[in-house]
Amino acid sequence: MTLVLLVVLVALIFEYINGFHDTANSIATVVATKVLSPGQAVLLAASTNLVGALWGTAVAKTIASGLVDTGVVAVTPQVLICALLGAILWDLITWWWGLPSSSSHALVGGLIGAALAAAHNDWASIIWWEGGEHWWQGKGLLPKVVLPMFSSPLGGFVLGFLVMGFIFAFVSFLASRTGVLQKLGRPRFLNGFFGKAQILSASAMGFSHGMNDAQKTMGIIALALAGATTAGTLDELPSWMHFLRVEEDAQTGFEIATWIKIVCALTMAAGTAAGGWRIIKTLGHKLVKLHPVNGFAAETASASVIIAASHFGIPVSTTHNISSAIMGVGAAKRFSAIRWTVVERMVWAWMLTIPVTAVIAWGLVRLVQSLGLD
Repeated sequence: MTLVLLVVLVALIFEYINGFHDTANSIATVVATKVLSPGQAVLLAASTNLVGALWGTAVAKTIASGLVDTGVVAVTPQVLICALLGAILWDLITWWWGLPSSSSHALVGGLIGAALAAAHNDWASIIWWEGGEHWWQGKGLLPKVVLPMFSSPLGGFVLGFLVMGFIFAFVSFLASRTGVLQKLGRPRFLNGFFGKAQILSASAMGFSHGMNDAQKTMGIIALALAGATTAGTLDELPSWMHFLRVEEDAQTGFEIATWIKIVCALTMAAGTAAGGWRIIKTLGHKLVKLHPVNGFAAETASASVIIAASHFGIPVSTTHNISSAIMGVGAAKRFSAIRWTVVERMVWAWMLTIPVTAVIAWGLVRLVQSLGLD
């Protein structure tokens, strides 16, 4: 029982770190364009993260029962703690370096590495592709992680490019008109208009971040409690603590309890409120010079992709999407507007996240086994 509660505690620590590590995803652009002060932006992100985290459970179910085959490997509290520690360590390292890496992929990598070690390197413990007439209806690492790992940032880039291109074309059309419409093409008016519109797009980013990222921790907690319920660990609890029991349905998978959603949502909001200024500096200032119209286009594109992915239970990277959307917006101006040296550092962080966290978690499980604590 103590180990189960420790899993919940470590999962909430990860959720808190996820909040301040990924705060930049929601508010970097709105801070960089000076539409909101850092304090105002953090408050907006925290509140919208909270609402988004309570909206749906599709992503949580993917993490809980769509990546690791519990029929092959016993997902014990020790395994989950090692998976979470692998993700936490990588998040802290990349936060210190100011690199916008993916907390989502860090958790996935940690879960894969820990499961492999627990299964004595039996790759059958990982669900690669299973069920579903269409790829988005199935479950497994390939349809839920690998394909979206490439397609969602590409979608963010293309959509950011198209949104920015449409705005440029529309503004040019208005600027060519005479009379009262001519002022609509002036920079001062545009900055004022899109400055107000960016508050809405930044809110959508915060909502989408909570809707996708907060659910990942919900899935881990549900997985730990379901395992403890099946093993009978929670049978001796007093009746008033039976809310900790989580049952798995063969058809629908885990049902995420309301208390789990609320606790995870509040924890992420608290982490968000703590801020993440190192990564904000990278996304908001170093990647490409942003004006309110650019921030609006990037946030609108990124939020659209993430909300669509969340609907299908796909745990995509908020970091990858907003970064690629910012690059798409910059490319719509001109490709030379993007600082490619910064992009190179970010891409290396993206590529390394899953394998590094998998190796860390694998090593931690092996250490636990060698100490006889499994």
